Amino acid sequence: MKRSQLITPEGLEKLKAELDHLWRVERPETTKKVSWAASLGDRSENADYHYNKKRLREIDRRVLYLRKCIDDFKVIHYDPHQEGKVMFGAWVEIENDKGLKKRLRIVGYEELIGAKDYISMDSPMAQALLNKEVGDDVTVKTAAAQFVWRINKIEYQK
Repeated sequence: MKRSQLITPEGLEKLKAELDHLWRVERPETTKKVSWAASLGDRSENADYHYNKKRLREIDRRVLYLRKCIDDFKVIHYDPHQEGKVMFGAWVEIENDKGLKKRLRIVGYEELIGAKDYISMDSPMAQALLNKEVGDDVTVKTAAAQFVWRINKIEYQK
């Protein structure tokens, strides 16, 4: 499944901050640790050396990925025409027939890390919610079952 390349302004700022932290803080610290561990001699049984070399590779992969994807993302800013409809970046409060309520924000896939109330715009739930209005019932189809939710509230960060 192809992922959309959309991101909120807040999401882009988080990615830029992560890139900056990895490049300016974590990478130099890890490089020093690798150099120190290497200076101890025999690297074949040096756990510090192996762990930090591995961590350095992880940092480099993430830095490379972030540099590439930050340029490819399309930032979606709030626009007043979005009001009243569920669109990218919306906070949506939904409720099922059993009274279970959820509050979710529709964002790009890269914004999901560490955010329990965010859902990817490419998810079945987000696809079902897009362009709907308060009071609408939406049916979310998954491989396991179908679920019906009612939209109670739509908000945007401005």
